[in-house]
Amino acid sequence: MKLLFGIKAMNNPGGGAERVLATVANGLADRGHEVAVLTFEQPGGQSFYPLNHTIQRLDLGIGSTVHPATTSETLKRLPALRRAVLQYAPNVAIGFMHSIFIPLGLAMLGTSIPIIASEHIVPKHYQSRRFIETVLLSATPLLVRRITCVSEQVRLSYPFYLRKSMVVIANPVAGSPAFSPTKQPSKAAKTLLAVGRLESQKDHATLIEAFSQIAVALPQWQLKIIGDGRLREHLESQIQALNLGDRISLPGSTQNIAAEYQTADLFVIPSKYESFGLTTIEAQNYGLPAVGFKDCQGTNQLIEPGINGDLVDGADNRVMALATTLKKLMSSECLLQTLSNGTVVSLESYRIENVLDRWEALLGEFKQPLIPASN
Repeated sequence: MKLLFGIKAMNNPGGGAERVLATVANGLADRGHEVAVLTFEQPGGQSFYPLNHTIQRLDLGIGSTVHPATTSETLKRLPALRRAVLQYAPNVAIGFMHSIFIPLGLAMLGTSIPIIASEHIVPKHYQSRRFIETVLLSATPLLVRRITCVSEQVRLSYPFYLRKSMVVIANPVAGSPAFSPTKQPSKAAKTLLAVGRLESQKDHATLIEAFSQIAVALPQWQLKIIGDGRLREHLESQIQALNLGDRISLPGSTQNIAAEYQTADLFVIPSKYESFGLTTIEAQNYGLPAVGFKDCQGTNQLIEPGINGDLVDGADNRVMALATTLKKLMSSECLLQTLSNGTVVSLESYRIENVLDRWEALLGEFKQPLIPASN
């Protein structure tokens, strides 16, 4: 099939949805599909997550890919989207994230090209967004044929009028416990690892404050937060104010996240909410026990207290509760080892081959002759 994947940007460092798109697009290209990736970025850039050499880039070069689009930018993007998609003439166009599947759906009104919206967030995310985004999300079933989401838990959290258009396709996780790199033997220096964009949703400020409360009692531990984002300066200032510049590092995004999992000793995800804990299950795949919050959707279905990690009840005091739980695990090599042994979970539904099968089954519903290019 001839497929078009659309996303706001692919060149910016990090981003879970971008990594998933690259993995899925590459996998489908390897299976013989003709694939293109469309963005709003300037032409000539390099995708942060490598794309198969057969994948065509269609970059519209309209507006910022860092900040929310202005009304003027959106109005310019709609006709440009329509022209680009009609010229490429895919069997199906798939928009990753609402920042493109909504304008893509609007742009393609009146055409016969089926649009699939790939949602990678939970309804709670829209509570902090512009009202117009919530309104347009409600109209999504009128603009697209199907909506993918990453788990049944996420699907059930959406209103019925959206839920009835949704199909669950898990995010892919490379490898399996049987083939994961062997964990290094016990070492004196220990690493507490967090992975995620430096944004308020990920709540690294709470993690940093919690670590500061146990840092003196656990001098062998360091905290490493992999990722980048708008809150970098704020978090760096927080670290300096706590005099923990030698214990907490913010090295930025990386293309080799596997190396970070392999050398860490404990994983923590302080997020307020997640659609799917991709980094959590990746960490478990490398034998890392995980700690997250009990009320964090997308985390609480992956972490089993006492089996592969622990869930924190932060209802009263998120910082204190997180510090207490982390200290309990970080103080006991025996407990860490026990929980590490419990991370061998079934990854069957997350393996790339099975995820690609699910995508091909969905895309197969829309097989049709190629549509002639038109303006």
